[in-house]
Amino acid sequence: MGVVCPYFTLYNDNRMYKRQKVYIETTLFNFYVDEDKGDAHAETVRLFKEIAANKYEAYTSDYVVDELERAPEAKRDKMISLLTEYGIKVLEPDTAASKLADIYVAEGVIPLKYRTDGLHIAIATVNGLDMIISMNFQHIVKRKTVKMTGAINILNGYQAIEIYSPMEVVDSEIL
Repeated sequence: MGVVCPYFTLYNDNRMYKRQKVYIETTLFNFYVDEDKGDAHAETVRLFKEIAANKYEAYTSDYVVDELERAPEAKRDKMISLLTEYGIKVLEPDTAASKLADIYVAEGVIPLKYRTDGLHIAIATVNGLDMIISMNFQHIVKRKTVKMTGAINILNGYQAIEIYSPMEVVDSEIL
């Protein structure tokens, strides 16, 4: 890796990349501590290493913290400690994100029962983050969700947000 500044990383071969602001969704904390998840665990750990190396500026939300606090004690403590260990900033809930999540539900993108998944997407969107990284393939990391939340975001004055799994964003060349 090269020189790191707050907004860009300059690599030794003079390539410059904007540091992406990423939202770390609940499932990643689980995949990080669960070594039985095989390659998904390894790629999630690699993502966290890239966060530590300042490739990404990482965020999560109080919605994630609430979900982590409901995990079994031993696992919970390990997952919550990752926030501090990797300097992940926690975003607070807000009205704009709540309204946007309600639109995702009303438009059939996210089922009402899983509204929190919509809140993850919405809070990342209203805070101007570049992408969401998740292992939730049921409601978040799927084509329908990416397309429909992107359209809804644009219609409501926001940018479409990228949504990926760790396997799609980690760079095997860097670490």
